[in-house]
Amino acid sequence: MSVLRRTFGVDYQVVNTDRDMTFSPPAKKKRQRFVEKNGRCNVQHGNLGGETSRYISDLFTTLVDLKWRWNLLIFILTYTVAWLVMASMWWVIAYIRGDLSHGGHDSSYTPCVANVYNFPSAFLFFIETEATIGYGYRYITEKCPEGIILFLFQSLLGSIVDAFLIGCMFIKMSQPKKRAETLMFSQDAVISQRDGKLCLMFRVGNLRNSHMVSAQIRCKLIKSRQTPEGEFLPLDQCELDVGFGTGADQLFLVSPLTICHEINTKSPFFDLSQRSLVNEQFEIVVILEGIVETTG
Repeated sequence: MSVLRRTFGVDYQVVNTDRDMTFSPPAKKKRQRFVEKNGRCNVQHGNLGGETSRYISDLFTTLVDLKWRWNLLIFILTYTVAWLVMASMWWVIAYIRGDLSHGGHDSSYTPCVANVYNFPSAFLFFIETEATIGYGYRYITEKCPEGIILFLFQSLLGSIVDAFLIGCMFIKMSQPKKRAETLMFSQDAVISQRDGKLCLMFRVGNLRNSHMVSAQIRCKLIKSRQTPEGEFLPLDQCELDVGFGTGADQLFLVSPLTICHEINTKSPFFDLSQRSLVNEQFEIVVILEGIVETTG
């Protein structure tokens, strides 16, 4: 079987089983697809109103959906700004209390944070505290209640930032987009006889040795139509039966499988002839769902 890496969607080619007759479909024209072969939907939302605020209200999902370069930029900027702001707060406390003027030369003076004389030393103290390094050279004294309060605030804020950003990066790394690269669909779909029935067929295979648990396949027919009331539906979705009633849509995907849609009286292709099928404007979206065994 000639296979080509596909994630969603199939191409369509009519095959005649009568060897005495040959039918050559016309050359395919490049058409704009509803769903690309890599699974990306060609849909853009516009004139919704308040779209930006809706994305911000769901900030976590927005960050996960961003591209990697923007995620890394936000990750670096968030930590850098947080470090500088918190280090500045420690420096302000030392400045207000007069710790900077003593410079550690007066042994009888007890500063808020020992051995913090300038902004670099305040920045190093914050990093040591936030990263729980604790070299022991810089530490908070008991005669600094404002420093203790700031330390508690720093611990809570650091935990929240770590949980948010690290959780975002972990979920983004565990997304199954790259896993779909090793799920392959046949380059063409064919219409032919199987078990005495006319069927639309294509193949799907898994390149990896790791199994896909609870794998299920579904097919959607995207086609414009007009209702009896005169309403025009530009992207009407119709379900194609690929074995839902018999359980054939539940796949044990250890070897390439042929997926069949029987063209019977309930099929949207039943009233189409061989030639009209080529001229029809429609698209079939194939959705393969499952749980990756190794990562869940």
